[in-house]
Amino acid sequence: MEYPVMLQIEHIFYPALAVFGVPVNLMAIVILSRGKCGLSKCITCYMVGMAAADLLVVISEPIFYRIGQIYFPDSFLFITPVCSFIYLLIITVTMISVWLTVAFTFDRFMAICCENLRAKYCTEKTAAMVIGTVSVLGCLVSVPWYFRFEPEYIIDNVPWYCITKPVFFTSTAFDGYVIFCFTLGTCVPICVILLLNFLITRRILAASRGRRGLRGCSNAEKQKDPEMENRRKSIILLFSISGSFILLWVTQVVFYIYQRITKIYSYPVTDPVYVTEVTANMLQLLSTCTNTCIYVLTQKKFREELKNAVSYPLKLIVKIERS
Repeated sequence: MEYPVMLQIEHIFYPALAVFGVPVNLMAIVILSRGKCGLSKCITCYMVGMAAADLLVVISEPIFYRIGQIYFPDSFLFITPVCSFIYLLIITVTMISVWLTVAFTFDRFMAICCENLRAKYCTEKTAAMVIGTVSVLGCLVSVPWYFRFEPEYIIDNVPWYCITKPVFFTSTAFDGYVIFCFTLGTCVPICVILLLNFLITRRILAASRGRRGLRGCSNAEKQKDPEMENRRKSIILLFSISGSFILLWVTQVVFYIYQRITKIYSYPVTDPVYVTEVTANMLQLLSTCTNTCIYVLTQKKFREELKNAVSYPLKLIVKIERS
């Protein structure tokens, strides 16, 4: 049987994402947790939290949901309570991942634009509290999604598969809740990140002009300003994470708005709108792997730690063979 092109792409993309995303995020968690990347404990805490949330997103959606749907359609994953929980898990960890990106951006905003509060807010303890609060609130807000589904079949008293309850399409309360979750999980984070990045950029430009004036143009050309160099590295990291997040999520946001306007939620697999829907979802899931790639590209010490981690098994094998 010849599958449509978009389905063939899905069959390749989701397993590839799982194979790449799980080890990449695990590696990021291990390397960052060692605290040898030259980053503050506060930044490290947020990065570990984001990597852990991204790992859970990869496990829940590409592996449990997408790969299960494609390759194991009759497995225990599709017993109604199980698939309902998987869907709840997807919504929850995605919400947490998004808001940890916002929390990281806000932390950098406090560090750069609010010097009086920086010492109190930008600490490992505060970061841990923020991550814990975001995780708990993400779980609480997402709970109603578990009750969206009902079984399609009941075989030997076992409910199978998850289909949306008819009331979900007619209830004003459900409709309001869906809009609330979409706004809270996508629109608000993107707007907040854009606003914070704008304020950070404005502050940095003003500070750069001031420091150049104090140091003198000729002196600034001869030697680097350590503080501005550190800020530059921090900003590159922040803007890379924020920028990739917005670029990979914007298609999903636009498509959801299109769905709300047209009130059409399913399409034939050959429909261009279906292609757009699948592409938007794949781009969103791809964002779970980009942070580690950004760390590799922007953080020299992270690259060194990664090289050490990759070369360690080879060195161990050589050592064993020689002995």
